[in-house]
Amino acid sequence: MAESYDPRRTAILLVDPYNDFIAVGGKLWPRLEPMATEVGLLDNLRSVVTSAREAGVRVVFVPHRRWEPGDYDAWAHPNPTQRGIQERHTFARGSWGGEFHPDFQPQVGDVVIHEHWAQSGFANTDLDAQLKQHGITHVVVVGVLANTCIESTGRFAMELGYHVTLVRDATAAFLPEMMHAAHELNGPTYAHAIVDTGELVTALKEARSRS
Repeated sequence: MAESYDPRRTAILLVDPYNDFIAVGGKLWPRLEPMATEVGLLDNLRSVVTSAREAGVRVVFVPHRRWEPGDYDAWAHPNPTQRGIQERHTFARGSWGGEFHPDFQPQVGDVVIHEHWAQSGFANTDLDAQLKQHGITHVVVVGVLANTCIESTGRFAMELGYHVTLVRDATAAFLPEMMHAAHELNGPTYAHAIVDTGELVTALKEARSRS
């Protein structure tokens, strides 16, 4: 793999690791489970996060808005995903579904970003400010969903001048066609690197040995 990562300037953006998405019993898990199982999502996310922390790479949690009563009710243009959240009460604040998966809990040194309302982790949040304050130039975007929040966050990062890495098997979507579009069609138009978990873990280990 040609890409190299300076631990001082690299961050893992862990997008939406909520129980409702990635835990058995979550409201959206039945839709995500086939693709998540096929790519080994949970194990790969564990590998990415563990390897990052061992290498001294900062882990940044990029969470979606936790639903609260009244959210989107008076909005002029809620999008279809927001309408779905409004109906299902996905990621409801104070609920089990709105908690981070037990294997992905913030630790000392991690950063938890303000919640995003739509799909980009940058829009109307402090993500860009936090990355700049920590001297980050390279972001690795993992989590869910591949064709919505991962893609939107990655595109926004590119527009802001960050080096963007996507990890094919550390994200998932509801359908194979969505995964194909995210990594084979759309990803190459904005990402600087598209890798597998094994490639990324190797690169992080090499970065650790150099630091």
